[in-house]
Amino acid sequence: MIILAATPIGNLGDASRRLVEALETAKVIAAEDTRTTQRLLAALGIANRPRLIALHDHNEKQRAGELVELARDGDVLLLSDAGMPTVSDPGYGVVAAAAEAGVVVTAIPGPSAVVTALAVSGLPTDRFSFEGFLPRKSGERRAVFTALAREPRTMVFFDSPARVAASLADMAAVFGADRRAAVCRELTKLHEEVARGSLAELVEWAGDGVRGELVVVVAGAERAEVAFPDAVAQVGALVAQGTRLKDAAAEVAGQTGHSSRELYQATLAERASRSGS
Repeated sequence: MIILAATPIGNLGDASRRLVEALETAKVIAAEDTRTTQRLLAALGIANRPRLIALHDHNEKQRAGELVELARDGDVLLLSDAGMPTVSDPGYGVVAAAAEAGVVVTAIPGPSAVVTALAVSGLPTDRFSFEGFLPRKSGERRAVFTALAREPRTMVFFDSPARVAASLADMAAVFGADRRAAVCRELTKLHEEVARGSLAELVEWAGDGVRGELVVVVAGAERAEVAFPDAVAQVGALVAQGTRLKDAAAEVAGQTGHSSRELYQATLAERASRSGS
């Protein structure tokens, strides 16, 4: 089978017992960076010397088939440099190929920068979206933020310390300076820090430079307080502009908190009323 194994995101003490046992017995390990895996084996005092196969963004398409065939004869352990494979890291292509070929895929769960940052952010955790790494260029970042401007769920992003100040400024420009956020730095490490505040405050905090690995967590948009008849009127306006009724009802429901089904039915009833008169 293919075994996806989560590795520590900073603190070596977070290596699970199952991970250590898997590393001690593995014959084949597919790793994002084989040098990082060798250092992990040494740090955990593991004497096992399995076959190491590099698996990264540039070769995953070519390697996926090979790893699936290897997994038919024995277990293949798949690691990223830190955290859970496939989450903004290599592995998705291998899992998809294995599923198509009928090869079993399982996981050794463990550390995740996404969930850890969300948990300590102080922002709502009941619903969230993970948006991966932010683009390098400001224009592309702003396009991403514009598409997410009405997203009601808490959002989690990866970013680099060299760009985070500019990214926060772009967020403030699109989401609004008062939107709540948190920048989680060096999670589980000695110098762990969580900076919380408005986007305007975090832009100022990042102005002197930020070091280390980062996760940015941003509060979702607050739903506008719109009376139901006004929401129905919004649906009608979108339909008049060419939006399908079902899509218009869903969009307005997301913005206002009203039921999509009730908005749909009310708009149909209003149409029927107008046509009857």
